[in-house]
Amino acid sequence: MSGRQRGHCLCGAVTIEAVLSDEISGCHCDNCTRWSGGIQFGIEATDLTVTGPVKTHRSSRLAERAWCDICGSALWFRYVEGHDAGYHEVMPGLFPNAGGARLTRIVYADRAPDGYALAGDHARITRAEYESENPHLEA
Repeated sequence: MSGRQRGHCLCGAVTIEAVLSDEISGCHCDNCTRWSGGIQFGIEATDLTVTGPVKTHRSSRLAERAWCDICGSALWFRYVEGHDAGYHEVMPGLFPNAGGARLTRIVYADRAPDGYALAGDHARITRAEYESENPHLEA
């Protein structure tokens, strides 16, 4: 179910309204894996409204990560530099039924942690393939 939806953090202090796509992507780079397990929606800043106590951390040269200052729920990472500046990758778990979206691609697929098996018919992009066309985000 794509379109404008409303979600919130674990405690409800942060609310997010966003225009969601029907696609979720996964990322197995070290930063995304440590931050949230690496599953997210891509959202333009103009399609996102956030209220509540949000804290941020500049996690790499190109991006920052945000969380609820009360319960610590991961909210998003946002590109702060480069051609994607302002673009957000928002956690699907903030929305009921993950916004009704489905997993369509995984980047850094060859770096998935042992024991991860995100089954399904979706694109799997290796680290080399992804980094050949995109700036490297790790610190």
